[in-house]
Amino acid sequence: MTNQRAPLPPRAPSAHSAQSTPSGPSRRRRAARGCGCVGLVAVTLAVVLTVAVVAWLLSINQAPGPGQQQEPAPATMPPAAAPNPPAIDVNAPGRTSDQLAEWAAPISEQTRIPAQALRAYGNAALIAQESWPACHLHWNTLAGIGWVETRHGTYSGRFDSSALNAQGIPEPEIIGPALDGTGGFLLVDDTDAGALDHDTRFDRAVGPMQFIPESWGRYGRDADGDGAANPQQIDDAALGAANLLCAFGRDLDTEEGWRGAIASYNHSSDYLAKVRDAAANYAMNQPAHR
Repeated sequence: MTNQRAPLPPRAPSAHSAQSTPSGPSRRRRAARGCGCVGLVAVTLAVVLTVAVVAWLLSINQAPGPGQQQEPAPATMPPAAAPNPPAIDVNAPGRTSDQLAEWAAPISEQTRIPAQALRAYGNAALIAQESWPACHLHWNTLAGIGWVETRHGTYSGRFDSSALNAQGIPEPEIIGPALDGTGGFLLVDDTDAGALDHDTRFDRAVGPMQFIPESWGRYGRDADGDGAANPQQIDDAALGAANLLCAFGRDLDTEEGWRGAIASYNHSSDYLAKVRDAAANYAMNQPAHR
């Protein structure tokens, strides 16, 4: 969601316009130092972020496969935490999520989360634990958002599905509809001269975690070690989402903190329920299907 790999709050989505931008990157440490002190107004853009997304995606349901028994997921909030990934060196050079390959493989098979996306969520959660320990962000919450937004980078909103390439970037890239004030969308004029969304008139939500450019500029960070924060790259996008969710000192182990974090993505109660259900299913090591 925003810059480069250091203080990890990526240039991200939502609620961030009139606020102070997180401190700049420190090349050597990927762990975020600047927490979610985005400022005061941080709620308006967050609504924009997902209002756009909700209207154009969410048409596919991932139902359990033939013969697969699915346990009902509890409706408690926050959802149960999935077991933590193993500790890794999140400050190592390169793509640190690759260190989670062995951990992710069996979980990916059970939950149907693409292994590359699962590694990105685990990596972002581990970085959040180091950067914002009081946030208590768990990987299955990030996965719940990723499922609702773009089915983990595989739903582009067009007839052709996307798929994450070897670098963790969806092909074709994921760009939402123009936020032009029509069709139920809010009006958000261009903020990035089309650099991220290829639209010089209006903003559009971009990437697997659906950040609008202005949000990404505040929360985006580099998590894959290439020196650039890219909202289309799944590791960067997951870390940007973690930065956004942990903003303002939220504690996601509390109902108030978790609700507030998800609301920073989208104020819809239906969206909240979908993310909760997906995260709860992932904590039970089974696919999301609502």
